[in-house]
Amino acid sequence: MKPEDRPKPSSRPKPKWLAKGIRKGSHKRINDSTDAVAPPKPYPRDGSGVKKEGGKKFTLRQPLEQRPVKVLRSPRSGAAAEALPDPAPDEEQSPELIYGRHAVEAAIHGERSINRIWVIPKLRYAPDFLSLIEAAKAAGAVVQEVDVRRLSQMTQNARHQGIVAQVAPYTYQELPDLIAQAKAKTPQPVLVVIDSITDPHNLGAIARTVEAMGGQGIILPQRRAVGVTATVSKVAAGALEHLPIARVVNLNRALEQLKEAGFWIYGTTLDTPTPWYKLKFSGAIALVVGAEDSGLSLSVQKSCDFLGTIPLQGQVESLNASVAAGMALYEVFRQRWQDTLDLNSLS
Repeated sequence: MKPEDRPKPSSRPKPKWLAKGIRKGSHKRINDSTDAVAPPKPYPRDGSGVKKEGGKKFTLRQPLEQRPVKVLRSPRSGAAAEALPDPAPDEEQSPELIYGRHAVEAAIHGERSINRIWVIPKLRYAPDFLSLIEAAKAAGAVVQEVDVRRLSQMTQNARHQGIVAQVAPYTYQELPDLIAQAKAKTPQPVLVVIDSITDPHNLGAIARTVEAMGGQGIILPQRRAVGVTATVSKVAAGALEHLPIARVVNLNRALEQLKEAGFWIYGTTLDTPTPWYKLKFSGAIALVVGAEDSGLSLSVQKSCDFLGTIPLQGQVESLNASVAAGMALYEVFRQRWQDTLDLNSLS
């Protein structure tokens, strides 16, 4: 057929739905004046959530919040069914994981109860660790041999050194008990007070330094400060099993209680011209250490009896919180050791 013999588009027959004035897919007649589809009529309701159309009834689906809640019943005894997970326990009462050889070894020798130990076979039968594993097993702990990949999953790829233990939550002491225990150990106790330190590595390093230098305890605020976690236990390398920690609601009130008990409050800050080594440390001492970015709060600085700064000669303006705490503690004990040496030389 030649192109000129083809019928023109206007001469083609219209479809039935277009000839009747019905829009395709809607089955509604087109208004000639506005060329718009007429809105559908609402379905009649009988007040019970049921639509009626053409004599037929069908029930609407209820909203999600109005649907009945299905209660899952426990399977019968003897039936094979997968146990549902327990609800999330309270963070303060749930068992915690500690990892690392020193942390687990200190927990075995300490007073904290151990529920389960995961260990690699190489460390399980090591001569220097076999007796510890057997002692924990005799005390009621479940010992399970796993591979390194399993331990990495449990610790989120932390340096677990081949052993992980599930222990009871760390038990904090009350502040009056901590003060009485510190004064019973020595006539010149040293306590470290933490202000706004949120890094668990810093807290673990400070705890390790305090215990190694001979301090009697640490005081933590409940808010805006990190508590004892698995990371803190790992960095502390077993110091938490020998070092009591108290957690208080109000740090300023705790400092007032320390003053009433005979403690002198020393604070480390950058906003004072007094070098730390020029201060005299005698008697019962509470050393307050703040975060490296914000330092001590103004209210805590007002509660301190003495403020000192660690002089720096380089371009760095501040030190890490754990490093500053270690240097301040060393100066405190250095002066006491010096006084002891002087008394011994006189005698």
